[in-house]
Amino acid sequence: MREKGQKVLGIIGGMGPRATQLFYKMIVDKTEAHSDQEHLNMIVLNHASMPDRTAAIKSGDVEELYHKLLHDAKFLEVGGADYIAIPCNTSHLLVDRLQKNLKIPIINMVKEAAMSIYCRYGENFKLGILASDGTIKTKLYQNECKALGIKTVVPSEKNQARVMKIIYEGVKAEKSVDMRELYEIEKEMKEAGCKCVLLASGELSCFKEINRLSDFYIDAMEVLAERAIVLCEKTLK
Repeated sequence: MREKGQKVLGIIGGMGPRATQLFYKMIVDKTEAHSDQEHLNMIVLNHASMPDRTAAIKSGDVEELYHKLLHDAKFLEVGGADYIAIPCNTSHLLVDRLQKNLKIPIINMVKEAAMSIYCRYGENFKLGILASDGTIKTKLYQNECKALGIKTVVPSEKNQARVMKIIYEGVKAEKSVDMRELYEIEKEMKEAGCKCVLLASGELSCFKEINRLSDFYIDAMEVLAERAIVLCEKTLK
């Protein structure tokens, strides 16, 4: 698939499929292009049978997940990808380990999202983080933001259960969600003094698009899409 003068983006998707679909759409919609040929060349690997990331983290055994991700990454590398994007926040627990075994770079969504927020707001403010139990437990975003001087707030146990309900019983199950669930979470974040909230789950990215959430919510996957376009030498709209 490699062509002279054209970068190729490899995507490890399927975690979940709707999030991957949205990520692809984001890249197409955000690329300045006036013909098919001006769009970004991509290899989309929709590995829907990948083990559940949060379940793997909670069990303490991520080896199966790691080896399947590495197999997919090497598949994309051999297939001609110049960069790899993984539109799944929780799997970024393994990105540094994966990178050591690859010749091409993985675009780190956690680092890119944290830096984007830092560039927008600076330091010494509070950022709410909405994510799966696995992402929250591993403190991926909390640690990255702390290094940049950004204070983070995660939901209470009751509201974290609401976040998981939106992700698993809502988006993944393809069912509607009572918006009052989100309003309770948002109320807590605002009362805690959060200037904005980071959506650090692909399903929450889907939820944001479906429900047209306000700019109070920053989408980590959207940051990843924009960074992928720039790195692959295309122009953002």
